[in-house]
Amino acid sequence: MALLEVKGLRRHFGGVTALDGADLTVEQGRITGLIGPNGAGKTTLFNAVTGALKPNGGAVTFVGHDVTGWRPDKLAAVGLSRTFQIARGLAQLTVIENLMLYGKHQPGEAFCAAVLRTRAVRAREEELRVRAIEVARELNLLQVGDNRAIHLSGGQKKLLELGRALMAEPKLIMLDEPAAGINPTLAHKLAEHILALKARGMTFLIIEHNMGLVAALCDHVVVLVQGKRFMEGRLADLRADHRVQEAYMGHHA
Repeated sequence: MALLEVKGLRRHFGGVTALDGADLTVEQGRITGLIGPNGAGKTTLFNAVTGALKPNGGAVTFVGHDVTGWRPDKLAAVGLSRTFQIARGLAQLTVIENLMLYGKHQPGEAFCAAVLRTRAVRAREEELRVRAIEVARELNLLQVGDNRAIHLSGGQKKLLELGRALMAEPKLIMLDEPAAGINPTLAHKLAEHILALKARGMTFLIIEHNMGLVAALCDHVVVLVQGKRFMEGRLADLRADHRVQEAYMGHHA
């Protein structure tokens, strides 16, 4: 079943067209890869789907509902979470506090409830703390759970990004270059965590330039070139196709 459908998505910046009618389908329970040369529009597509940018045309459908142009918080509430190329943890909060911040249904966000520290606020905060500890343990972050995010390694910050997405109880997680800037050992560990989550029914859409990681993770791969879908299929078939090779490396590839 299609969990996410992107049809004819367009986005331009002045006279520059970043998305030129992009199409994409993400099936439930699969890991879908989104690849393409630099400047193909991959991150712009992520931003347009997740509400960071308003598309100039096209449609985004998530779990059967038209969510085109929805705000990021509204999308997160219905189960669409994402991470960023550069980890965005709050530097002065601990790992556990960062995770708790992304939990759903926080009565403490209301001014009066936060000031009065009502029973509902305290109970929900404890639930979020327990869940944050579970997520930190699952991602091998519990040993640094009391460390501030600013003191984490690059790989740990990437795991924290994934953990924050998980705290929102998502149906789909969109990962923007999860292995960028981390060493191969940590990239392998990250891949293991993603595959374990997939085995439990989680769905992913992943932008990644590391083709080894794409091969290890992705059931289906979409190639984006010049802001539109170029080809899609199994990575092994796409890598062998001369048209994909030319799109990545030029005519003489």
